[in-house]
Amino acid sequence: MSVATSTGSPTPKDKLRRELGLASATAAVAGEAIAVGIFLTPAGMAKSLGSPLWLLVVWLVVGAMTLSGAFCYGELAGRFPRSGGLYIYLREIFGRRVAFLYGWMCLLVLDPGLSAALAMGAAGYAAYIFHWSSSLAVKLAAATVIWALCLMNILSIRLSAGFLRWITWLKLGVLALLTIWAMAFRLGAWSNFVPFVARRPGSLPILPALAAGLVGAFFSFGGWWDVSKIAGEVRDPGRTLPRALLYGVLTVTSVYILVSMVFWYVVPLDKVTSDETFVAQAGEILFGQAGGIVFAAIVILCVVGGLAAFMMSAPRVYYAMAQDGLFLRSVARLHPKFNTPANAILIQGVIACVLVAIGTFQQIISYVIFAAVGFIGLAAAGLFVLRRRDKANGSPAILAPGYPFTPIAFLLLIVILLVLIGVRSPREALFGALVLATGLPVYEFFRRRPA
Repeated sequence: MSVATSTGSPTPKDKLRRELGLASATAAVAGEAIAVGIFLTPAGMAKSLGSPLWLLVVWLVVGAMTLSGAFCYGELAGRFPRSGGLYIYLREIFGRRVAFLYGWMCLLVLDPGLSAALAMGAAGYAAYIFHWSSSLAVKLAAATVIWALCLMNILSIRLSAGFLRWITWLKLGVLALLTIWAMAFRLGAWSNFVPFVARRPGSLPILPALAAGLVGAFFSFGGWWDVSKIAGEVRDPGRTLPRALLYGVLTVTSVYILVSMVFWYVVPLDKVTSDETFVAQAGEILFGQAGGIVFAAIVILCVVGGLAAFMMSAPRVYYAMAQDGLFLRSVARLHPKFNTPANAILIQGVIACVLVAIGTFQQIISYVIFAAVGFIGLAAAGLFVLRRRDKANGSPAILAPGYPFTPIAFLLLIVILLVLIGVRSPREALFGALVLATGLPVYEFFRRRPA
């Protein structure tokens, strides 16, 4: 059966079911963003900024800019309520070639690389708890997590979404408990926030400090846009996804500010030597000698939740590519019993496990970060193109609040990040461009292939 058509329209047999509601979509936003970053990023940001006020300012500014991006993606999701997210938006605005290059980057490097990194991160903390000394044991544990989530996603999107909701609300509850625990038992000192405005000795100059803080905060928020990839499985996506993005980003911003405050309350800044020791110090103060194990378990919970959200959304890009005839036809077919894109899910799992085995995923991811951030901004910039089209053809617009200021604010953040990444890692940015270029002949192959 050939299900890939020239128009990219799925046949009824290969159409995803809309089974997810607002709670699942919101959990996808918050669940993917809140992972290991919140435990490591605040220490580096605090050391470089050297002031509680400046740390708060950075979180609020990046949170506001991220919310502007969420409004943009809410409009895009309302206009194009199909699974595939950025791939669909880039295709509809800039054409199939640009969209394919984004999907090629995700398929080849970004999605399996991030899956491998998150799985290995969770397995590494498990090794600390269970005293695994063998790297083979860690890799086997990482592969087990990946395949368990793949199996769950193949069996049912509702099962995956239910697990995601449960683990997201659990980790939000645990992070709230950390705050209450620290305050109720007075395990820190409010004097750690003094001086509140003045910057501590040894801090970076203000501009480099703000630059480092913006980069760290942005990547801590990273992943909120991926909920758009499951738009084809969300009920009433034009209404549900904008609300999920709003609630999810507000939740993440609030959690990051609270957790950063608790860490600063518990550990004096002059005692912080590195991100890792910062986490160990906070764990010991909060939970005594067992603090390291308790914190490791909390990190595993957060990382697995982030990985669950990511692995639920990412394969929908390959499925959308295949529906457009720009990838293997078998990937466009849904499982005959479970009605899930099983082949797309298996592809991500296989490549991720290969990267776990060879252990070079961190360097591989660094090569495409510049391009990935660029595509995220390009989709938001597409709103300006769509608004011009609305005027030309008279079609009604699904408006993002605050347009044009919301896309401008988000694009400002993207441009700052691209400049900072390009300056700090020019070789990686160039190599990422070469990775994208390898997709051009592949695109031509699939484009010219008989339907």
